[in-house]
Amino acid sequence: MIRTLLYRILLTVAALPALAKDSPALADTTILIIRHAEKPPTGDGLTPEGEKRAEAYVHYFKNFTVDSKPFSLDYIIASADSKNSHRPRQTMEPLSKATGLAIDNQFGSKQFKELAEALLARPHGKQMLICWHHGEIPQLVRALKGDPEQLLPNGKWPERTFNWIIQLRYDVNGQLLDAKRIQENLMPGDADGSR
Repeated sequence: MIRTLLYRILLTVAALPALAKDSPALADTTILIIRHAEKPPTGDGLTPEGEKRAEAYVHYFKNFTVDSKPFSLDYIIASADSKNSHRPRQTMEPLSKATGLAIDNQFGSKQFKELAEALLARPHGKQMLICWHHGEIPQLVRALKGDPEQLLPNGKWPERTFNWIIQLRYDVNGQLLDAKRIQENLMPGDADGSR
């Protein structure tokens, strides 16, 4: 009886994760997801308004807080350039220059699953910002354990909306703690939701 009890205790202890070095990759992590800034009717770049939004993100994310604590950005991700769009990278370039953080843009916009797998596989930092294409953001959110149906109208990012942020926070075990949508008000029209 005692031998069986000791055996069960040893199995239980062996199954527990080791201390910090073996903690899940997203432990105590916050991920912010934004859409690239405004786009023109044609071309692969940003509109002048989109360029202003990209510049405004420097100040915005410098002063961003999560639970009244500063958000100290340590990893920037943008979907890879394609023949039709360089907008995610262009949206993040001013922030990258201001922070000295390189932009990781190795994944194409349809590779949301691969990006999520990379983030879940090993630590990339505790506070990350991802800039992606709006049509793929719901799948990216889902791949990162969030529920786009709860965060976005009908589970989709609206075509004309450029001023939302999806915030995903993970607990010490790397499990999704909470998720919410934030509306930023950087540009004229943002406050009334017309952007």
